[in-house]
Amino acid sequence: MRKCSITSILLLFTFLTACGGDTNDSPGTSQAVISLNPSSLEFKGEAGEQTVTLTTNHEWAAVTSDSWITVSPESSTQQQATLTVKVQKNGDYEAREGMVTIKAGAARESIKVTQAGGDGIPDPSEIKCPIEGYKLVWNDEFDSGSYPDGDLWTYQEANPGWVNNELQTYVKEKTPAGTRVADIKDGKLRIKCFKEDGKVYSARLYGNVRTGWTYGYIEAKIKLPKGKGTWPAFWMMPVKFTAWPDDGEMDIMEEVGTNPNYVSSSLHALGHYHANNTQVTKERYLKGAEDDFHVYAMEWTSQYIQTYVDGEKLLYYENDGSGKRNWPYNEPFYVILNLAWGGSWGGMNGVDEKALPCTMEVEYVRVFQKK
Repeated sequence: MRKCSITSILLLFTFLTACGGDTNDSPGTSQAVISLNPSSLEFKGEAGEQTVTLTTNHEWAAVTSDSWITVSPESSTQQQATLTVKVQKNGDYEAREGMVTIKAGAARESIKVTQAGGDGIPDPSEIKCPIEGYKLVWNDEFDSGSYPDGDLWTYQEANPGWVNNELQTYVKEKTPAGTRVADIKDGKLRIKCFKEDGKVYSARLYGNVRTGWTYGYIEAKIKLPKGKGTWPAFWMMPVKFTAWPDDGEMDIMEEVGTNPNYVSSSLHALGHYHANNTQVTKERYLKGAEDDFHVYAMEWTSQYIQTYVDGEKLLYYENDGSGKRNWPYNEPFYVILNLAWGGSWGGMNGVDEKALPCTMEVEYVRVFQKK
């Protein structure tokens, strides 16, 4: 009697195992099947949406592989539905791929989503200041045109020795031979320094030079050039300039190629400037400053000035209330980007012309002010 019971149980177990379906499908129902039309979607770089017809014999759910893709509805018991697949604007130049996966019982089917490279221009509403309480008021992402926008930037023209005993000639747009000193490529401003017909040429660009701004958070993402003799800078000067250093100067970032990867911030006023070695300055070694892009910034208020390198604080200076001698920083200032060659600091150990040509690259410049 015992042997018969065990045999019967084993036979019953074998029968159930052979006849049973996937445990993810409900008992008594057929295996889940999913049909998608179309099963792949292609988008341009802009934000967009397309639809897909879903047919199944089972309740289902949809999930996306990436945050830039959304799908609706996300689930239903209806066996036929129209899915709306949306993509965000692609802020990069590279194309990207993602997926919407449909799950119904044990069945899985996917919608392949591809999006072309974008124009790299972020929506201004998506550009946030790293410090709370500020809004974007001016920017250049260098993602349109082949040359700096003449409505945003002004070229300086100057001969060698104009300032700081520098050796370059600054020209407007191009040299006498027609070579451009600044252009835009792959979403980057390129300020070039090179030798042509026995002269070294470069560019010095002024942003919003006519009106500037009073106070704000000013930021740029920059890759520095290499070579002894280079002197790249991201800085600000007063719109109503009458005398230096009386009217002030704010250097957000400077570096000289003879001391590579050491970046500094400085402030100059009648009460503190480099000619008498009283300037307010801070320096830091930044690994890869000449190999990669880094973010240089300054928060400028009526009470203090604070500079940053990749979000880390560098220079800090407070308004002591003594007036213009130590705080001329209460007037409109404009942004400057330039690449000098040689000079009192850049050429303090001489120059190496084998470093030419060289390029300072800028991914963006942004100005925020308090809301």
